[in-house]
Amino acid sequence: MVDERILALPCWQGKVTAEPLSGGLSNEIWKVTDVAGSHVVRFGVDYPFHHVNRAREAMVSRAAHACGFAPAVEYTTAGVMVTEFVQARTWTAADVALNPARTANFLRKFHHDMPMVVSGEASLFWVFHVIRDYARTLNGSRHNAILPEYVALSAVLETIQVPLPIVFSHNDLLPANILEDDARLWLIDYEYAGFSTPLFDLAGAASNAEMTQKQSLTLLNTYFGKPADAPLLQAFEAMKVAALLRETMWAMVSDLHLSAPGANYAAYITENQSRLAAQIAAYQALYGKLLS
Repeated sequence: MVDERILALPCWQGKVTAEPLSGGLSNEIWKVTDVAGSHVVRFGVDYPFHHVNRAREAMVSRAAHACGFAPAVEYTTAGVMVTEFVQARTWTAADVALNPARTANFLRKFHHDMPMVVSGEASLFWVFHVIRDYARTLNGSRHNAILPEYVALSAVLETIQVPLPIVFSHNDLLPANILEDDARLWLIDYEYAGFSTPLFDLAGAASNAEMTQKQSLTLLNTYFGKPADAPLLQAFEAMKVAALLRETMWAMVSDLHLSAPGANYAAYITENQSRLAAQIAAYQALYGKLLS
């Protein structure tokens, strides 16, 4: 039986069938098929604790489709977005890690093209502000004990960053947000998209895919079109730590406020804390201790 919430949407043609899609960490997702074809229905309201605004997300999704990066947005209403279903394979961490140059070129085009088409109020994504705000949200929670260390770590990582151009970035470069069909790559899920420097997307792609140092350097150098100098290299390594710190704290906030079908936030916290510890160790092997 099709969920009544799906049947109530006015965008279908003819008979409707539906099946749940797995993989979402914060939203409920369905594949819906009608006479016109297949579609993706995503249920998800605003999440102020994650700085997620659905109206902004829909605008960015439409802009990304106009630039050729994302499926078409077919319908939106409060708490619901319907998009075109594309027959494509979801990338894994191995796909990203084995294709650092292709990933870099794809991200550079996205960063270049998107500022020309996004509209409305400019939305800023600065990971170090996000981490500080997550700490405020988590204050007094069961995750409270680790917060001073995480905030201090973030402050050190922020001081290592270098001036870079402002671009429009995706800011959630999990491998599963990249799809591939026979002709192209797609980028989905624009909840966190906004203006930033390119380094967070690059670091997110590298850290979430657990790239080797050689793969990470190929990603970075391909994106900038030349070998990175020492300050940029160090900033990149620090941003890889920041990306995993943010993902860890995202999981902690989600553990308090979300309940998506199939999501295990406690396990996701543990997974990302382990990856964060490994990334800190990798940074410190190159540049020395981050915290005394």
